[in-house]
Amino acid sequence: MNKIGQTPIAANASVIEAEEVFGQGRAGGANEHGAPSAAAGARSPAAAWRVPDIIFILGILAAAIPTLIFVAQSSWTGEQGSHGPIILATGLWLVWHNWHEVRGLIQRAPAWKVAALFVALLPIYLFTRITQIVELEGYAMYSLLLVALYGVIGFRAMKALAFPLIYLFFAFPPPETVIYTLTLPIKVAISDSAIWILQQFGLPIGGTGVMIQIGQYQLLVAAACSGLNSIVSLSAITLFYIYLMHRGEHRIQAILLLFVLPVAIAANFLRVLILILLTYYGGEAVAQGFLHDLAGVTIFVLALMLIFLIDKIVVKLGLGGAAAREGARNG
Repeated sequence: MNKIGQTPIAANASVIEAEEVFGQGRAGGANEHGAPSAAAGARSPAAAWRVPDIIFILGILAAAIPTLIFVAQSSWTGEQGSHGPIILATGLWLVWHNWHEVRGLIQRAPAWKVAALFVALLPIYLFTRITQIVELEGYAMYSLLLVALYGVIGFRAMKALAFPLIYLFFAFPPPETVIYTLTLPIKVAISDSAIWILQQFGLPIGGTGVMIQIGQYQLLVAAACSGLNSIVSLSAITLFYIYLMHRGEHRIQAILLLFVLPVAIAANFLRVLILILLTYYGGEAVAQGFLHDLAGVTIFVLALMLIFLIDKIVVKLGLGGAAAREGARNG
């Protein structure tokens, strides 16, 4: 029975409008004759693949978790990779935070492309897993995770998540050969500079290369004191900071990244000076104990604060473009 003043045509129109508002017809997208509508048919593949997608991702994670545990035990527990858990947590938060921006871009990748990528990467992962090369195993495992994600959400959605996905690469330690090659010139420069400065104050200090002799003590400037750890950590945290605070402001991003290397080297140079003085006046046990780690954390925090200070100065000077100048005026 129709309401008073409403014709049968108007009543049918109301039903159609209601179906359009809620996005589906009667009985989950069936028309009045009980047959599935075209819109429901277009949505059904996504609904049908939802559970297999979850099973697929869980299977990849089950294979990746042993590698993640191996990386955590081998790298993240030491000073060289201590930034790994922080980057992993902040990177996953960025993915979650930006997920609403990519929901409309999700489109499952062709199965043959995903299979081809897996065929290419799986032997590499198995080789690194068998040989227990922690640095390469971490990168191989993460590459497989990216392929799995590509298979589920497609290229356009991954492109929208490009920064968090690239940022997560910092969670894995670089190969030791790369570390040695990159840090050797920095270690020598820091050692020579520290020796020269302390000689000006009359301290009995000398050395060759990365070996420093002060009084009766001999010190080795290791990779941890060369600046590479701070460079990696500062680069990652600076990237995270400028992504949140200066997203789209490419000029100020470039300026801050240019300061990462000199700030990290200067901070570690100060750290080496402190450790040399602690060794000379307090003994080797004092310099290699709690104060050694405390000096590293303190210097890193100071370096990070210096990056933030440089950011404020750049914004105040108006070097970061129109958006940064507008922020400086509002601030």
